[in-house]
Amino acid sequence: MTDPLPEKPRRRPRYSGKNPRHFHEKYKEHQPDRYAADVEKVLASGKTPAGMHRSIMVSEIMEILAPRPGEFAIDATLGYGGHSREILQAIVPGGRLIGLDVDPVELPKTEARLRELGFSPEVFSAHRMNYAGLPALVAREAPSGVDIILADLGLSSMQIDNPARGFTFKAEGPLDLRMNPERGQPASTLLASLSVAKLEQLLLENSDEPHASLLARLILERQAKAPITTTTALAAVVREALASLPRVEPNDVIRRVFQALRIAVNDEFSALDTFLRHLPQCLRPGGRVAILTFHSGEDRRVKHAFKAGLQEGNYAEIARDVLRPGAEELRANPRSTSAKLRWARRA
Repeated sequence: MTDPLPEKPRRRPRYSGKNPRHFHEKYKEHQPDRYAADVEKVLASGKTPAGMHRSIMVSEIMEILAPRPGEFAIDATLGYGGHSREILQAIVPGGRLIGLDVDPVELPKTEARLRELGFSPEVFSAHRMNYAGLPALVAREAPSGVDIILADLGLSSMQIDNPARGFTFKAEGPLDLRMNPERGQPASTLLASLSVAKLEQLLLENSDEPHASLLARLILERQAKAPITTTTALAAVVREALASLPRVEPNDVIRRVFQALRIAVNDEFSALDTFLRHLPQCLRPGGRVAILTFHSGEDRRVKHAFKAGLQEGNYAEIARDVLRPGAEELRANPRSTSAKLRWARRA
């Protein structure tokens, strides 16, 4: 009796067209260690490979924070770990960095990525927590304060590009928008609970949406007929609502609607206010903080907090003007367009 032939390896699912279009089909981009040349082509075209994130204003942040060997740093929004990698390389030997993130999907990947680069637990540790809890962490890990704090308040590309996370309207996915999908309620549940007045207020406060009244009424009219549970369904309702406004760019409005719901679902402004209120006490004398924001609601809060801290004597120096990405970075990474950077130095 002859031995059975070995099973053939399963073929990769085919995709229509010349190039993969969907997130799950981009197997080369998801394996940059095996397909480095393909990933470089994507980067060179000004796009972000699937499953990756391009850190913004790295050189400006490194110049501001000026990390030195032996210093203690906290990356309050670890994300893909690009900023942390640069800081870690500057604070060794003798330094230490703690990375914080609420995302249970991406945090283990980033920790593993930084471990592979040789950063041991003595040098780098990751904590799954919101940066609003920073004071308790600093009290426990560095009672006299830390030298460096960084917060990048933008979404990571891994979150944006994966339809399953519900952050993008370019592909159908659940209307979720939670940074931590294991806690709280998805955006679809929030939307079903809102009155027209509450939704209008949310759109105004969280995204400065000029068409808030019209959108709130029409979105909830459609919601009353059939629950809006997917990203593409919400986008379609917004497009329909804007049909009578020909000079309005629908995608810009859709992004603002998604932003407003995301901020509400994750209670982002409350967390940021708590973080900013306790920030000076978390820094050692001379300690530096840099914060990247991506919309006016965030930037206003950071700007006012830093100005108040300077007046109260908590900060010795703050950014006179907001910093923005340079022309070269804007060309290479269009997702950096709305970034604003502010900094402060502890008195």
